[in-house]
Amino acid sequence: MPTDPKKRRSARWFLAEDLRSFAHRSRTLQMGYAYEDFMGKPVVAIINTWSDLNHCHAHFRTRVEEVKRGVWQAGGFPVELPALSLSETFVKPSTMLYRNLLAMEVEELLRSHPVDGAVLMGGCDKTTPALLMGATSMNLPAIYMPAGPMLRGNHAGRILGSGSDVWKYWAEKRAGTITEAEWRAMEAGIARSYGTCMVMGTASTMTSLAEALGMTLPGASSIPASDSNHPRMASQCGRRIVEMIDEDLKPRDILTRAAFENALVVQMALAGSTNAMIHLIAMAGRAGVELNLADFDRVARGVPVLANIRPSGTLLMEDFYYAGGLPALMTMLRDMLDLDARTVSGKSLGAAIAGAQVYHPDVIRSLDNPISGVAGTAVLIGNLAPDGAVMKPSAAEPRLLKHSGPALVFRDYNEMNAIVDRDDLQVTPDHVLVLQNAGPVGAPGMPEWGMLPIPQKLLKQGVRDMLRVSDARMSGTAYGACILHVAPESYLGGPLAAVKNGDIISVDVERRSINLEVGDSEIARRLAEWSPPDRTFARGYNHIYAKHMRQADKGCDFDFLEGTAPTSEPEIH
Repeated sequence: MPTDPKKRRSARWFLAEDLRSFAHRSRTLQMGYAYEDFMGKPVVAIINTWSDLNHCHAHFRTRVEEVKRGVWQAGGFPVELPALSLSETFVKPSTMLYRNLLAMEVEELLRSHPVDGAVLMGGCDKTTPALLMGATSMNLPAIYMPAGPMLRGNHAGRILGSGSDVWKYWAEKRAGTITEAEWRAMEAGIARSYGTCMVMGTASTMTSLAEALGMTLPGASSIPASDSNHPRMASQCGRRIVEMIDEDLKPRDILTRAAFENALVVQMALAGSTNAMIHLIAMAGRAGVELNLADFDRVARGVPVLANIRPSGTLLMEDFYYAGGLPALMTMLRDMLDLDARTVSGKSLGAAIAGAQVYHPDVIRSLDNPISGVAGTAVLIGNLAPDGAVMKPSAAEPRLLKHSGPALVFRDYNEMNAIVDRDDLQVTPDHVLVLQNAGPVGAPGMPEWGMLPIPQKLLKQGVRDMLRVSDARMSGTAYGACILHVAPESYLGGPLAAVKNGDIISVDVERRSINLEVGDSEIARRLAEWSPPDRTFARGYNHIYAKHMRQADKGCDFDFLEGTAPTSEPEIH
């Protein structure tokens, strides 16, 4: 049954009989709306993260109209509220610096406006967790509309994957095996449509996890952005949110412990981006669910990689969609999932994926025919990372999964960039490259510097992977034996700050260990003499960020935004 209009949140703005409501109604009429458009109707906020510099969301100016169409069809009143766009490619030093700012903006947009529910339009890496974090904190009915992956790239008859092949061919260019003309031709062919990266990078990982959590319509996360099913899905989101408002179905009704356990299973089967570990922990915290790195490692040990998608596999998201998409993958995993978990569709997860089929078994594998028996994610603990570090073993050369070698230390990104390609750099394939001061506070913003470049002299010798350790992140499109998110970070005096050139670092992925082969007393002595590099966070958002940022193992949320304390309703005067 429809909700009594007088009991809706928006009624405080539009249905009261006072001077302020007179202003609300008259200004709405000023914009050309009729009383019939908005009076007594559920008001739907459409949070649109479009911008002229967000290539992933280039189609959102059109999609927002298609969402509105669905809202109108269902009897609602749609209002578009633009939000911070967070273009992964263009925002510097890192979109991670601003994820929490977007989350806070979403919470405040929903709090301060006369809205009853929201459609969240995102897809580019940090937009998915930020939108869901903010909506979860506000806890009004909300549905997530993913941007969708772009089409396959193409160059000289070869299929290209955005991100993954950039890293691959950049290494070849630095090694001198491809020409400048070939490189330019790849630039023109690797991104052929709007939409997110079409590999299992952070964007596709997070939209897939949004679906696994129950926050998208079934199958929504893998529809290519330029496919005609995508605008139809957008309109369906508009229709469904109006129903959700009447049902009072809110994010925290969906984002339960069972939902996050389901997301962990899907993350491992996808060999999803390591960035998901930070985002899921932060998202869970907003829903009142305690999630930690041990949960990731526990699930990873029991779930093989089933999705044959780059960088851990060979194919792309377009192939994944035509193979059946995420519902088909989840049918392969159904015995590992809580099928009673709720979804925004109004159905249980089991009902939402019922009837899904795998059409191409090489793209979506069965449990007895996985892409890799090596875990998609591993959490390493040791004296170098007391609070944990993360790795994607399925994307590394197997020889590096158990390795000891001397450290080659770069104090920061600028030092690394200045010397890594010098011919006189003293480095061998057995060295462990170490990058310090690249973490949440030290960088700031924990940029995607964790896939340290292979020194050029080694590239010319044919080396294509090395063990690399940092407190940074890496792109979900990247690959290699990169150990990331070392916590606590070096800038705050974590053990990573004590590493010196020539120290032996030992890694054993099977045993989940990472250690600096230096005595505890020597590490303590070095840290006592150590001082952090000078960083000035004197004003503005960076000042807030540096004071309130949590570490990677805690999700990098702001300490004052964690938890489920209710968002206060504004006074209307």
